[in-house]
Amino acid sequence: MKLAPRPGGRPRRRPIRLRLTVTYAGLFLLAGAMLTAFTYVLVVRGLSPSASWSAEQAAARAFKSSCTQALASGDNQAVTGKCRHPYQQGVAAGAADQRAQTEHRLLLYSLLGLAVMSLLSGAAGWLVAGRALRPVHVIAAAARRASQENLSERLALEGPGDELKDLADTYDAMLARLAAAFASQRRFVANASHELRTPLTVMRTAIDVTMAKPDRSPAQLEDMALEVRQAADRAEELIEALLTLARSDRGIQSREPADLAVLAEDALDAAAAAIRAAPLQVSAALEAAPTSCDPVLLGRLVGNLIDNAIRHNLPGGWIQVASGVRGDAVWLAVANGGPVIPAEAVGPLFEPFRRLSGRAGPGPGSGLGLSIVASVTAAHQGTVVARGLPAGGLEVTVTLPGAPPA
Repeated sequence: MKLAPRPGGRPRRRPIRLRLTVTYAGLFLLAGAMLTAFTYVLVVRGLSPSASWSAEQAAARAFKSSCTQALASGDNQAVTGKCRHPYQQGVAAGAADQRAQTEHRLLLYSLLGLAVMSLLSGAAGWLVAGRALRPVHVIAAAARRASQENLSERLALEGPGDELKDLADTYDAMLARLAAAFASQRRFVANASHELRTPLTVMRTAIDVTMAKPDRSPAQLEDMALEVRQAADRAEELIEALLTLARSDRGIQSREPADLAVLAEDALDAAAAAIRAAPLQVSAALEAAPTSCDPVLLGRLVGNLIDNAIRHNLPGGWIQVASGVRGDAVWLAVANGGPVIPAEAVGPLFEPFRRLSGRAGPGPGSGLGLSIVASVTAAHQGTVVARGLPAGGLEVTVTLPGAPPA
């Protein structure tokens, strides 16, 4: 059976239903042939020894000749003696002929029955394989219909909890994850476009308003330049955050040893001016927490946690930073004061451009700080947990694999 080639030039494989049918029929044929041979040998061995057809004919001629001679002599004893032995030979020859016919019919009927049952088993195998593989066709058809714009269809396959049911459930779960990923991507692109458009709009507006004044003064031009510079800084900060997020989503390319405690000290030193301007009270309990990481990304993670604690704090508030080792993992915890955050609002804070309304701070930020923290943590095979504090504020704990022993 030769199948048409695929569009790429490769020959098409025979469908699995046909292969299963051939396998079923072949196994039945092999088992039936062995059973037929075994039965035939047992039956043949159970019958009496055979005599050939020529021996039967010779015995019949001898019986006729002997009996004819004895009857012609008129001697009853001679008739009895000459006819008894040929008669016995004739009986034996008849039995041998009957045995030979029985063997022939047994073999013929066995082979005929084997052929018929092989065809029936092939047909039954074809039906059973088709019924068993029906969910595969359903999954394949759903996969062909699925696209970026059509991920809402689900198989919801019913039936016994076998491998095909597990495959259908896995496919449904995969579609759900893809739908969530595409929806998140669309939201991310829309929010990024909006966030980037805002500083551009501010710059354009400042330039247009200032340049529209016929008697603009140097002070007005300086104010315009300052406003444009602030909007440009905001756009640069947002672009840098987007690049960091994209880099962490791509995964870790190379790892180097680093210490979370050292990175936290560096981040606190870099944010010292903002901490004094708030002002905020900082307490640190930093113990060595060595790990293997991408130092740039991990430094951005720690910096974002410190920056988030400063931005979303209250004037005169507090910040607590701690690190250490727990088993085979290292951890870093950053907590800050602030308004009370509902428990249901904590999880969405890790989504891109998600802000909590009502949180005070010197600036709104880019809305990507905790998103970068979550992405960098996932790239390092770690976990991040956040919880709102009862008295107000937020605590974020990052746990990463510890550095392997030297």
